[in-house]
Amino acid sequence: MPERVEIFDKETVFDKVPFRIVKATLSHETINGDMTEKITRMNFERGDSAAVLIHNPDDDTLILIEQFRYPAHGKAHPWLTEIAAGIVDEGEEADEAAKREVLEETGFAVEKLEKISTFFPSPGGSSERIHVFYASIDASKKIASGGGLPEEGEEIRNVKLTVDEAFQKFDAGEIMDGKTVVALQWLRINRAKLAEAKDVPKKNEEDTEKSEKPKDKTE
Repeated sequence: MPERVEIFDKETVFDKVPFRIVKATLSHETINGDMTEKITRMNFERGDSAAVLIHNPDDDTLILIEQFRYPAHGKAHPWLTEIAAGIVDEGEEADEAAKREVLEETGFAVEKLEKISTFFPSPGGSSERIHVFYASIDASKKIASGGGLPEEGEEIRNVKLTVDEAFQKFDAGEIMDGKTVVALQWLRINRAKLAEAKDVPKKNEEDTEKSEKPKDKTE
């Protein structure tokens, strides 16, 4: 696979937090091993993001969010159904950002995360990566109201759906957010395994109770 890249010039043509657009003049290795002529490419930089699929295995429900997305306006309904997500701050690890965003947007405290995937949602124009995680929660983990941060202009509604309802919305084309599509496809593939993992501790507990139960003595 070609690896060599030579950067001749980089110019920031737009810079307003949290977005930046950089124009680069470069040459890269081709499939046959040669180097291209100088070419210009644009990169929309906005840092990395972290997202979490929040699942309550006790009743097999998901906690999703709905919020207004201006870029979707004019192409789809601008209130999109998504998994909780946000930008990874400078110096912050992706899993730390994921837990913070879950608390801010849904009010749930998440301790353990399972990695689903890391991917580039639009590598033709942006360097953003999205780190997607799975979190198992129960009702006792809700310690705040959620709803996002008003000072950041966030207005977020929490939506509780059964897994089957979420799959139905996905199959009907009602879920159009990319990271949420990835997370739901992962859940569809791994649903049986997650259910089995949930039942193992319960079965072990039942087996322990049986072994500790005193046996009846017969005269």
